[in-house]
Amino acid sequence: MAEAACGHIKAVKAVKPAERRECEECVKIGARWVHLRTCQECGTTRCCDDSPNKHASKHAGASKHPVIASAEPGERWLYCYPDDAFAEY
Repeated sequence: MAEAACGHIKAVKAVKPAERRECEECVKIGARWVHLRTCQECGTTRCCDDSPNKHASKHAGASKHPVIASAEPGERWLYCYPDDAFAEY
């Protein structure tokens, strides 16, 4: 992994990949998403802030799980919500 931008990102030892290519919360309500993000604490995959429901941000706020990884093919980056930090891996 490249030099991490914050302590939360540095704490990620192995990036959790998306188990499924869908937003778990959008599927429940029949909504659509733009891009997917995977929580690095619990491994759930949810939609990004460009999506109407912003489930990844809502999950991070409610659960206090700070770091997500892009679940998009070919993208290899992490983002930390509390520190507004980004790192490629």
